[in-house]
Amino acid sequence: MKKRILIVGGGTAGTMTANNLAKKLMYEIDKDEIEITMISNSKYHYYRPGAMYVAFHKASGQEFVREQRTLLMPEINFLVDEAVQIDTNENFVKGKSGTIYKYDFVILATGCEVAVDRIPGLKEGGDWFYSYDGAKKLAKKFGQLKKGRVLVTVNFPKTPNVPHQCGIAPIETTIMLHDHLKEQGLRDDIEIVYTYPKVAQAVTDGLFLQGPTSKVLPSIFDGIGVKYKTSFTLNKVDPDKKIAYSQEGEEIEFDILMSTPPFIATKFIRESGLSKAVDDEGWLPTDKKTLKVKGYDNIYTLGDTVDLPVSKAGGTIHNQTDVVADNIASEIRYGYPTESYDGKVIAIAQMGLSCGMPLWYDYKEDVKPTPCSKLGSFVRKGFNMGIYWAAARGMV
Repeated sequence: MKKRILIVGGGTAGTMTANNLAKKLMYEIDKDEIEITMISNSKYHYYRPGAMYVAFHKASGQEFVREQRTLLMPEINFLVDEAVQIDTNENFVKGKSGTIYKYDFVILATGCEVAVDRIPGLKEGGDWFYSYDGAKKLAKKFGQLKKGRVLVTVNFPKTPNVPHQCGIAPIETTIMLHDHLKEQGLRDDIEIVYTYPKVAQAVTDGLFLQGPTSKVLPSIFDGIGVKYKTSFTLNKVDPDKKIAYSQEGEEIEFDILMSTPPFIATKFIRESGLSKAVDDEGWLPTDKKTLKVKGYDNIYTLGDTVDLPVSKAGGTIHNQTDVVADNIASEIRYGYPTESYDGKVIAIAQMGLSCGMPLWYDYKEDVKPTPCSKLGSFVRKGFNMGIYWAAARGMV
């Protein structure tokens, strides 16, 4: 009987994994033994890391969008439909259209979403670069700002040891903002204040979620005149007075509040009954090695939906997708998974408008800061504009 593999979600994780599966299982697909289907709530695919370039007028945003169908191998069935229900007993996902999608294996790759309403006043008083609409609003405000203060705040999920989306992004955008203001001749008139919450995964009273980088940041910020404050856990915002309040009892005035807001899993995942995360955040309980949802032999997950202590970013997904694809292929062929994820994350951080810093870490070793360079920035921008689309297609 034909095996059905269903991928829910057309972002980076779902797209890479669908294409990798199609390549690995081409023999079985040609024999009509395997069927691969993807459902996504949009016909478009957005390269989300491109949004922060939009915030500083270094991109329009349109160059980071493709039609999803063009990124998938022809052997993959693609349907635009929003998943609204999963039945793990009968092995099906129901779409908003009413369609029932049966599966033998399902990959939940629905990502995460901004939840600004979880902090009073943040929606009205803050801005964020994690979406193209948000980045465009920031760009407009930066274009109008001539003097004052930009306050950077960071929020973490309440679920212990789970990071926010793209952990390095607040540092990247803080330094990019410094460079942008220098280009505009406004840096001397605009103060940048970078803050970090009291508890950030394994780090307390730091400036980053891992110790080695947290210790290096003060010297980096001092060198470019960025002020910084630890233990500022954003609690509420007064949009009229333009004041940010912390859980620790401090308050800071701002002209622009550039925030990393709270993140939660998508509604479909939060209502699936699969998550045990606190505060209805919805992170899926994920086996750190196999990337199966704990308690289910035929449900895999990866990317921003997991509860693992690794970055919710493309540099993580690129190392997870082969594990998921190999394990499903092995289960179909041999009856058991064969690969194990080691927590590896590899990326190039955009540390300013023209400096890129290679970084990598895994479950056992934290990020070790390395020198950034113009070459690193060239590679990062090259990845953004071209290599990413090859990677999404499973070619890199």
